[in-house]
Amino acid sequence: MKIFHCNVRVRYAETDRMGYVYYGNYATYFEVARVEALRELGVTYKSLEDQGVLLPVRHFSIEYKRPAHYDDLLNIQTSIQLQSPTSLLFHYSTYRLDEMLNTAQTTLVFVDAASGRPMRCPDDIRFLMEAVNH
Repeated sequence: MKIFHCNVRVRYAETDRMGYVYYGNYATYFEVARVEALRELGVTYKSLEDQGVLLPVRHFSIEYKRPAHYDDLLNIQTSIQLQSPTSLLFHYSTYRLDEMLNTAQTTLVFVDAASGRPMRCPDDIRFLMEAVNH
């Protein structure tokens, strides 16, 4: 399984009064990581949307192990797999140097923009997922 790497530097505005990264900001960090992982595979959200394919998040879960702080350089490691004919599963592990801070998952569903209904994963993306996971 291919692991994609994305670095994010914690900005001051992303921390709370305790000096920790506010928990809601991780959803944004993971969005950046998954967009960059797909881009590395040659797929962009813009190209999908131009084809009438949307990828909304259906599920998000996270387990916090240690907090991140202002100016930490986070490395988000992401893997992607086809979860079903209509959805992708993203796994994330966030590190500061060699220290794991959290693990998370998001499930995104392929949706036809015209009808608003779930659709099968486009063949080109299905082939990419098969190639990176073998």
